[in-house]
Amino acid sequence: MASKTPLFLLATFLLVSTGVSSHRNDEILHEDAVNPSYKTPTPSPPVNASPPFPPVKVLPPPPPIKALPPPPPVEVLPPPPPVKAAPAPPPPPTTPPPKTQLECSPLCVERCKLHSRKRLCMRVCMTCCYRCKCVPPGQYGNKEKCGKCYTDMTTRGGKSKCP
Repeated sequence: MASKTPLFLLATFLLVSTGVSSHRNDEILHEDAVNPSYKTPTPSPPVNASPPFPPVKVLPPPPPIKALPPPPPVEVLPPPPPVKAAPAPPPPPTTPPPKTQLECSPLCVERCKLHSRKRLCMRVCMTCCYRCKCVPPGQYGNKEKCGKCYTDMTTRGGKSKCP
């Protein structure tokens, strides 16, 4: 019953719109019969077979081109003295390795901030931090900065354990 209602409404709409457009066409046809606006075109005058062309003028040859004078000599400047590069800024101070779980917590919160499973990430990160005394910077990657302990720790399935 629910599918019949939209079909009925669609059929009614099409029937009414066809009737309205049909009625409008009848009015237009009736107006054209009363006031014909179409007129038959008048024939155009005949075209001559050969139109007269004006005589062609012969132009004199162009004057000869004069050679340009040679350009002035270009002055070669000596190369500028080398610029000494500024000394590189010292690397940022490294944070000391965490010693307790309390020191691991803020590092793991930063590491797991964008993870889809935050609790799981935090639990594993805390384990890796406590065992290896290191948490890599950033939210992803950089595992090599924590050394072999962090990169070689695996799950029972053989996957990398530390986030």
